[in-house]
Amino acid sequence: MTLYLRPFGATAAILALAACSSSKPGIDQTGATPDLPAQRETLIPPIKIATPQGWDGEKPVAPRGFTVTALATDLKVPRQTLVLPNGDILVAEGSGGADAPLLRPKDVIAGYIKSKGKTPVKGANRITLLRDADGDGRAEVRTILIDGLNAPYGLAFVEGNLYVADQDALLRFPYKEGDTRIATPGQEVTKLPSRINHHWTKSLAASADGTKLYVGIGSNSNVGERGMAVEEDRAVIWEIDRATGARRTYASGIRNPTALAINPQTRALWSVVNERDELGPQLVPDYLTSVRLGGFYGWPYSYWGRNVDPRVHPQNPKMVANAQRPDYALGSHVAALGLSFVSSAGFGRFSQGAFVGEHGSWNRQDPSGYKVVWIPFVNGRPAGKPVDFLTGFLKDGHARGRPVGVTYNPVHDSVIVADDVSNTVWRVAPDRPESAQ
Repeated sequence: MTLYLRPFGATAAILALAACSSSKPGIDQTGATPDLPAQRETLIPPIKIATPQGWDGEKPVAPRGFTVTALATDLKVPRQTLVLPNGDILVAEGSGGADAPLLRPKDVIAGYIKSKGKTPVKGANRITLLRDADGDGRAEVRTILIDGLNAPYGLAFVEGNLYVADQDALLRFPYKEGDTRIATPGQEVTKLPSRINHHWTKSLAASADGTKLYVGIGSNSNVGERGMAVEEDRAVIWEIDRATGARRTYASGIRNPTALAINPQTRALWSVVNERDELGPQLVPDYLTSVRLGGFYGWPYSYWGRNVDPRVHPQNPKMVANAQRPDYALGSHVAALGLSFVSSAGFGRFSQGAFVGEHGSWNRQDPSGYKVVWIPFVNGRPAGKPVDFLTGFLKDGHARGRPVGVTYNPVHDSVIVADDVSNTVWRVAPDRPESAQ
C-alpha cells in the first residue's frame, strides 16, 4: 500500500501532539538494572526519524587504532552478513513484510514517518558474495551467490550447507568452498510463520555442535492489538533439528528477536530483542539476553520481567508471574538488529564481548541508537556499560546510514557491518596493536 499524507489539518495536529513528549535527562537504561520510568501512553507516540542524506565521501567513525573501509557499495538493502570458513562474506539483501491491516490512525502516521527513514532502493531478494582475499578491506570479487529469494535475512553455515531464513521458509543450499554461484534450488527445511508478517525478519543461528538451528520469529503486533489468534507461533524462537526439520518452541514471549548468536565461551544462545512501543520515549528498553530453554520473556503481558503492560486485554497474571527478566538493557527504542561475539587479542580493549548493531529509533524526539556498540563480557556474562564502537551515522539530524547486521570475521580479524540506508557493507579492522598507542 502506498500512502500519501499532507501535513495540514488533523494530520498536522496529530504530528504536533507526537512532538510534545520528550525524554527525561539523567536516566540510565543500559545494563542489568535499567531505570524504568513511569508509563507515558499518549494519543500519538513521540515520532521523529532521521531522514537519509548519504555519506558524501565520509565514513563511520571507529575508535583510535581502527580503520574503516567500504568493503562494498551500491548494494540493495543489505541486512545480515555471514563469514564463511575461507573468509568470503555473504550479504542477505532484501526487504519483506505483508500488507498488514492498519488498525488505528496512529498506525498510519507511524508507518508514514518510518518510511521516510528508509532507502529508496528496492530490496534485491538475493545473497551476494564478497571476497577480500588480500584482507585490505575492499572486495575484489563480488558475485550473486543465490537469487530469487523471498526476503532473505538470517544466515548460517554448517558442514557444507548454507542455510537461509526467508520470510516464509528456512532453506538449505549445498556449498563447496570457493563457490561463487549456487544455481541449485534451495531445499525447504521447514516453513516459517508468515501470516500478516508485521515483523517479517527471521533471524538464524546454528547451535555450537551444529545439530540444531535456531530461528527468531517476531510478533505480529505491538502488544497484541490484532488479537492473539494471529500471534500463534509468533514472538518465539524455534529450535529446529537440522537433519529432520522437526521443531519445538525454545523460548516464547520474546517480542522481536532480530539477531541470534552463540557465545563461544559458554556455547549458549543469545539474542538481541526489540521491545514494544507507545509507552513513552523511555519505555521499553530493547535488550540483549541469553535465551533459556522454555523461557517466557513477558510479551505481551509484561516487560523487563514482571512490569505489567495495562494495554493488554485480557490480562494474564499467571504468565506475568513466570516472566523472565532479560540479562542486559540496551536502551529504549535503539532497534538492535545485529549481534556478534568477538574473542581476539588483536582487538585490544574490545577483545572479549559482543558487538550490537543499533538501527536507530523512530518513536522518540531525541534519537537513540544509530551506532554499533560493544558490550564487555567476563566469564561469559555482560560485565560493564556499552562502549561506542562505530558512530557517525547521524549528522545534523539526518541519517548517513543505519547499521543492521554485525559480524566478527576471524579470518581477517575484523568486524563487518551492514548499512541498509547507504547500502554499504563496512569493514572495521585494527591497524596496529592498541598497546602501541
